[in-house]
Amino acid sequence: MNTRIAGWKGLGFAALALLLAGLALAAEEAGDSHQAHARNPGHDGHQMQFDRQGMVMNSNSTELPLNCQQLTEDVHFTVYAGTAHAFSAGQVFGYSQHEFSVSPCSRVTVHLVNEDQVRHQWMLHGLPRYLYPQGMFHLEAAGGQTVMGSFIVPADAATYLVHCDITQHMEKGMKAQLLVGKGNGNLWSIPGVSENFLADQEQLPDRWLLWLAMAGILLLAVSLARWRVLQRLLQTEK
Repeated sequence: MNTRIAGWKGLGFAALALLLAGLALAAEEAGDSHQAHARNPGHDGHQMQFDRQGMVMNSNSTELPLNCQQLTEDVHFTVYAGTAHAFSAGQVFGYSQHEFSVSPCSRVTVHLVNEDQVRHQWMLHGLPRYLYPQGMFHLEAAGGQTVMGSFIVPADAATYLVHCDITQHMEKGMKAQLLVGKGNGNLWSIPGVSENFLADQEQLPDRWLLWLAMAGILLLAVSLARWRVLQRLLQTEK
């Protein structure tokens, strides 16, 4: 009996260690993200232009990515942003266009027209970091204003995330994608393009951390229940 009790004690400690490890990893990831933002409170390295109309960050109309020999074309998009462009019921905001397609090595110029009285953004992620700090191109228009900027896409076929980073704007409909060439697949939850997916990785923490923490909690609960049963058996035998 003592051997069995010792075994369950060990299982309980293992479950507790597993749970603590999962929580520690989650906290470490959150801390790293916060520290990275804290190290860049003023977006050091970004090329920014401010005026009463809004902000343009990392605009580049001349410098080619390393895998481009020359510009293939000039592409212009005028994107209207606001509540009038919410794609479906349950969404509050939207863009007039949620998917953009360009050829590799294109120079892309975006005119963002904000039709609301709150700020909106058109932010693209995943560009080469040696040209675009943090791999980002960013337009932000004040209420009722228009801003414009350009960037040059690499030669690789890829699908880039476009969204508004203001709190809850992406979740409420301001999400799009830009395809270079044929792209490399659709992103989740692009209005009018792809299905909603509740566990969208852009909206939830890393799922493996959640599973690790849940497994630890379950294992700890089972081991505690068995421990109580064994304690009662011991008391009965006495």
